[in-house]
Amino acid sequence: MSPLCPLLLLALALVAVPGARGNCPVPADLKREDGTRTCARLYDKSDPYYDNCCQGAQLSLEPGSDLPYLPSDWANTASSLVVAQRCELTVWSLPGKKGKTRKFSAGSYPRLEEYRRGIFGDWSNAISAVYCK
Repeated sequence: MSPLCPLLLLALALVAVPGARGNCPVPADLKREDGTRTCARLYDKSDPYYDNCCQGAQLSLEPGSDLPYLPSDWANTASSLVVAQRCELTVWSLPGKKGKTRKFSAGSYPRLEEYRRGIFGDWSNAISAVYCK
């Protein structure tokens, strides 16, 4: 085995790890300016490049937020999200908490295109209701 192989594998690993979070905030940093805690944050921009994700308009959810109907400008708009530590975000594909559902635990999800919603769909631009606990 060439001495370059281990170095190449290490370089590939180092490149792959930072991209997993992209430009998204660290879940522990989800706070408002006044220091109050935020349970989750939805973003309307995503991109094939992870460094361009978690940008654009934001919708912050406080702990205990229960929105069976998202505001009209946010229904089917979220394409990136971050869930704070010790929180869990449940989403539905249809208003009124109907349709497909998924739970997102604490972490950064820069590209919702990577999370399947059934056989043919994904969660990008498909969230119509949320509950954050």
